[in-house]
Amino acid sequence: MGSTAQASEPVRIVTEEFPPYNYTDQGRITGLSTDVVEAVLKELKLQGNTQSLPWARAYDTARNASGVLIYSIGRTPEREALFKWVGVIAPTDYYLYALPGKAFKIESLEMAKQYQVGTVNQDVGEQFLVAHGFVKGQNLQSSVKYELNYQKLKLGRIDLWIMSELTANHLARLAGDDPAKTLAKVYRINDLSREGYYMAFGSQTPDATVAQFKKGLDAIKKNGTFDALKKKWL
Repeated sequence: MGSTAQASEPVRIVTEEFPPYNYTDQGRITGLSTDVVEAVLKELKLQGNTQSLPWARAYDTARNASGVLIYSIGRTPEREALFKWVGVIAPTDYYLYALPGKAFKIESLEMAKQYQVGTVNQDVGEQFLVAHGFVKGQNLQSSVKYELNYQKLKLGRIDLWIMSELTANHLARLAGDDPAKTLAKVYRINDLSREGYYMAFGSQTPDATVAQFKKGLDAIKKNGTFDALKKKWL
């Protein structure tokens, strides 16, 4: 087992500010993905040294070094060979949301085009809708901040809001609301609801280290820890 991470030296870990998956709160890195990574370390009896960096820097750091863990990272064909993938640590479910009581009947994206949809400039939701024929300034209302769309929805300035479930719930709670009372899921965007975000190592990392972390992640999924953490954040 000589090439796996040893308990004596902390595992170097990089992430970014991406609430509620990973973000800094009162000087401490927290979030659903952070909780899962910490549970895996605990399972493996390892210490971690986590840094929150701008995404491009975190990505390059993990890619170009051996033994640096990165999370929450989307697994795409372009990235497949650059990393060794440990496993899924957090869900990514995207929906079109409306206010409860205004639950529009939408059975296809086409049907959503008659409504005003709130997006964030150049984020994955907006890029997806534009690629499917929505037009900024017509049926897409673009903001620079995620929380602005939640306010617009509540004020009736948009009909629908495209957002991942975890982030939507997080923003509602930040505003002092109960998401179960202020948000209604109208349509699931299957193309954006992939298997989830991963934890991964750069491709130079020894396979034994990756296997060790896979074992730890599998263990917390089997013993109920993973489900309990998901419930806490959803």
